[in-house]
Amino acid sequence: MAKRVAVIDIGSNSIRMVVFEKTSRFAFHLLHEAKSKVRISQSAYQNGGNLQPAAMERTFYALSDFLTVAASFKATKILCVATSALRDAPNKTEFIQRVKKELHLNIKVIDGTKEATFGAVACANLLPEQENALTIDIGGGSTEFALINQKNVSSPISLDLGTVRLKELFFDTDKIDDAVAYIDAKLDVLDTLNPTTLIGIGGTFRAIANALILHTKYPLNKIHGYECSYKLFSQFIEDILAADETKLKKLYIKSDRFDVIKPGALILQRVLKKLSVSNLLSSGVGVREGVYLSDLLRNSQCKLPQNYNTSVRYLLDSYVIEQNYANNLNRLSKTLFDLTRHHLEIDLSYRSALATAAKLYSIGTSIHFYSKNKHSYYLIQSAMEYGFTHQDIVLIATLTRYAKGKFPTPSHRERYALLLPDEKTLKALCYLLSLAVVLLSHKPRNQDFQLTFNAGEIKVETTNKLYLAKEALAKLPKFKPLRVTIDS
Repeated sequence: MAKRVAVIDIGSNSIRMVVFEKTSRFAFHLLHEAKSKVRISQSAYQNGGNLQPAAMERTFYALSDFLTVAASFKATKILCVATSALRDAPNKTEFIQRVKKELHLNIKVIDGTKEATFGAVACANLLPEQENALTIDIGGGSTEFALINQKNVSSPISLDLGTVRLKELFFDTDKIDDAVAYIDAKLDVLDTLNPTTLIGIGGTFRAIANALILHTKYPLNKIHGYECSYKLFSQFIEDILAADETKLKKLYIKSDRFDVIKPGALILQRVLKKLSVSNLLSSGVGVREGVYLSDLLRNSQCKLPQNYNTSVRYLLDSYVIEQNYANNLNRLSKTLFDLTRHHLEIDLSYRSALATAAKLYSIGTSIHFYSKNKHSYYLIQSAMEYGFTHQDIVLIATLTRYAKGKFPTPSHRERYALLLPDEKTLKALCYLLSLAVVLLSHKPRNQDFQLTFNAGEIKVETTNKLYLAKEALAKLPKFKPLRVTIDS
């Protein structure tokens, strides 16, 4: 597969382009994103679905600029898909042929089930693993659903429900009761489904999730992986539906969403009334990432390898200078965890977070040595997008920030109280990572000491002096539950 790939998604409301760069076989990151609110479907639903000249013209010139952007990044492959607006348009061939002739770009019009599958493939691979989850992707012209169990995608569904479609057919003429009846009739196909989690894809859900993050003063400014209870989310939907423009601003809805947010919110309201979900999860990925992953993983059933995380691999590829040291620190931290977890009363579920923090501990070094912990913390919190919960991300970032230093400050614990474990567990995990860093102060090619644990004492046995480790150990903050002795 090409090293740099551009993916263009022509939707009813907006067209978007992303440029991805591979850093190793299955690891990638986002290089660039461009968006244009061309509203290609504007006035189409009032005209038999036909695309209108002005809308086609806007879209054509936006695509032209997108191709210039892709060329500037030396993208060697461009994948372009179109969804509901072109799918429904009797005159779509006119637009597609013009783009092919003048821009040399091939547009692939995908059907609704393929659109639903692409979005679900992205979520199945790039969100924390889910059981019995249903994706919902509310677009301008259609809404897609698909079931996810672990990384398996099934039951893709596409319905003629979209924000622009509803706006033009019902909201512009204030026929809200008719819109409710129309939506409910379409949603009858969901009667056989009983998901426990609803995963939101697309602009409507993200706009609402982002507003909730701001409205509730949520501690992490990250849409992807944001979780919310049914009660909080459904109440916020009701507030949006009852709000005028002044109130929408106070609810942190952006002004460019004012005309389509209520049709989208109404679809969500009716879906939530039909399904008995307990949890809602926001996805920052969707059709574009699904198109990319389907190409990248075409020989592996559109699934990333088991226990593989593309964000961690990207950070290691891009920022780790000493791969051997990162591997040794990872192994040693797991050994220390396994030796002490019963004594420290740490839940086994924290082992993976500790190991990941150890693996990524040194990534900040490549930015600035003297503030490496701070930069590791920032990189993890910002760039570790895929496959982790927000609790995981904040914990892993915190462990790297405070490794080989003081314990997390009260102000830090207070700021992230919603996402961090209790103080006792957090201190224990910080100390274990700090101890692993200390014991590898001399950076051996292979671990040259043995560890035993008994009655709260970690004994380090070695034929080397471990002089640097002893010196660093004396500077660690005291942690009463553990004693560490180095016999050399």
